[in-house]
Amino acid sequence: MAYRRTERVQARLSASRERILAAALQIVAEHGYRGCSVAAVAERAGVATGSVYRHFPAKSGLLAEVFCTVSRREADALIRAAGLEAGAPARITAMIETFAGRALRAPRQAYALLAEPVDPVVDAERLVFRRIHHAAFAGVIADGVTAGELPPQDVAVSATALVGAISEALVGPLAAGSAGPETIPSLIAFAQRALGAGSSGSQQ
Repeated sequence: MAYRRTERVQARLSASRERILAAALQIVAEHGYRGCSVAAVAERAGVATGSVYRHFPAKSGLLAEVFCTVSRREADALIRAAGLEAGAPARITAMIETFAGRALRAPRQAYALLAEPVDPVVDAERLVFRRIHHAAFAGVIADGVTAGELPPQDVAVSATALVGAISEALVGPLAAGSAGPETIPSLIAFAQRALGAGSSGSQQ
């Protein structure tokens, strides 16, 4: 007869897994991926090292799940911010304020998401993260072009360039753990100029 876990055992295993994941999330936020060793996660979670490996056979798998969890949270915040405003220029502003503002409030975590060297498994998740952000910006830009708020343009190229520019502009301040008060307004001004908001090519 095949062994079947009881509900109590399954609940205990699920709780242990959640503690491990929560511990890893905290450590990455504080120290980045480099500081997130299996031993450190086990100590923070209050479990044996073997318990970590029981749920995550490889460290890269644990870090990939950490990345997925954080990136989903950040993407949800970005999409939510876009939905609270009317008009493409205002929505773009809200998205940049949200993306950059959250990054600068949690610089170590944001640097890990955007630029810290990682295993290929985690790096693959980083590409997914960028695609989600690209799609969010592309949708708003396309709406703006359709509404005449932005001039005609290659939406895919504009979204890719914008996501890349925002990320690159933040990497230095994030690595240093600080940013000047002009960082976010400068990013917004750049984005509006790059997309042609208010230009003569758009309808008023």
